[in-house]
Amino acid sequence: MMAGSADLVLLYGLRVLGRHGVTDFERQAPQPFEVDVAVEADEAGASTSDDLAGTVDYAMVADTVARVVSSRSYRLLEALAEAIASAVLELPLARAVTVEVRKLRPPLPFDVQAAGARIRREAGSPRSSERGR
Repeated sequence: MMAGSADLVLLYGLRVLGRHGVTDFERQAPQPFEVDVAVEADEAGASTSDDLAGTVDYAMVADTVARVVSSRSYRLLEALAEAIASAVLELPLARAVTVEVRKLRPPLPFDVQAAGARIRREAGSPRSSERGR
């Protein structure tokens, strides 16, 4: 977490259909993905004012995540998580974000609940400025 900010806006278990995976088969038909997002922001103003304008709106976070997951195909879950993080960091007041993406039906010959990737990015970091390319 960033120094001085321990405030988080959390979104757990957002399920969205997408076409992501290494194989052509995985990218042919939409499959369910589950996403958790933790957005770091200074929530002191919102917690005292009780005003939505002073916080990261989790409805906007959900809309942003759903748009990214459903709009284009990524081969790797890491690339999908990176795209989500980049888009969430464009929201007002977002300082940093942790994104966890889970593929609920991974193509494995084992009984596994999900496969996933988790990343953390900060606004203004070199990585976040390179993501739009």
